[in-house]
Amino acid sequence: MFKKNNVAALIFSVLVLLFMAACSGDGETQEASGAEEDSYDPITITFSHNQPVDSPEHKGAEKFKEVVEEETDGRVTVDLYPALQLGSLREQVEGTQIGEIDITMQPTAVVSPFVDDIKAVDLPYLFPTETEKMYEVLDSEVGDELLGTLNQGGFEGLGFWPGGYKLFTTNDVDIHQPSDFDGVAMRTMESPILLAQYEGWGGNPIPVPYAELYNALQQGVVDGQENPLQTIYLNNYHEVQNTIIESHHGLMTYVLLTNQAWFNDLPSSVQETIAAAEEAGRTAARDTLAETEDEYRQNIIDSDVNYYELTDEEIEKFQKASLPIHEEQYSTPEQQELLQKIYDKIDEVNNQ
Repeated sequence: MFKKNNVAALIFSVLVLLFMAACSGDGETQEASGAEEDSYDPITITFSHNQPVDSPEHKGAEKFKEVVEEETDGRVTVDLYPALQLGSLREQVEGTQIGEIDITMQPTAVVSPFVDDIKAVDLPYLFPTETEKMYEVLDSEVGDELLGTLNQGGFEGLGFWPGGYKLFTTNDVDIHQPSDFDGVAMRTMESPILLAQYEGWGGNPIPVPYAELYNALQQGVVDGQENPLQTIYLNNYHEVQNTIIESHHGLMTYVLLTNQAWFNDLPSSVQETIAAAEEAGRTAARDTLAETEDEYRQNIIDSDVNYYELTDEEIEKFQKASLPIHEEQYSTPEQQELLQKIYDKIDEVNNQ
């Protein structure tokens, strides 16, 4: 009996030791996993966009690069490719979709042919005409929901970056109401929502690649175009357009997006660093735009163009003419539900 009890005790002790060893092994595995998370191979991020190096967008991209490289002690580096170095706007989106480009910053209008739901951002006369209120809507939960729609195209949306409110520019054509666009050939990006916008106002929209726009304006291929102040000024469009109309009719909003599969395969610590860098870059771009926009406006005015701002009454005419465009272009039940959320958020922000 004594021997049997000793054997039983020995067996029990062995089992306890095995259990403790197993627990210790789990801890070592977890520590090893954590070490692996922190010891990933060097990563190089390809980041493309369209704007020149002195633009607010590029200043934001430089801030993004700075934060990523500092926070990762140089284990992650960011190679910036501004000014259409990696192709046209559409080609950069395609390159990101198939994984040839890791991150790109593109106008939502250019992304909308790939993900239809994102075109809500480009609906005319939708967002508040005050910059901070507009940012508040884009940075809200409904803005996150819009970013989430990019998953449909194999993208991960990181944030909305600034370009400013768009203006109309023309040669010898005054625009005060939608009917003034009758017979006017207006250049747009290759975007169905922007084509529908000018068609809805009675104009004649013509897609022209960004890289060819200056020459198209100079040679009279189109009568006018739309872009924000900084794009007009930095690309010298006011040299080949003599009428500038500050209309606040839409946003030139850029979206920072990645290839979704590439992003999901990154270590979680790198994903978190990219998210922090995106916020820092977005803020830097917005701050730079705010610092320079008045200067760009004044320089354009001083160039002796015909510059004027639409009155509240004129904007009201455009808003009324734009509502049917909202309903026709954002028409599925899911889109209508999301659009209503945007309307509600705008009302909330405007009534604060």
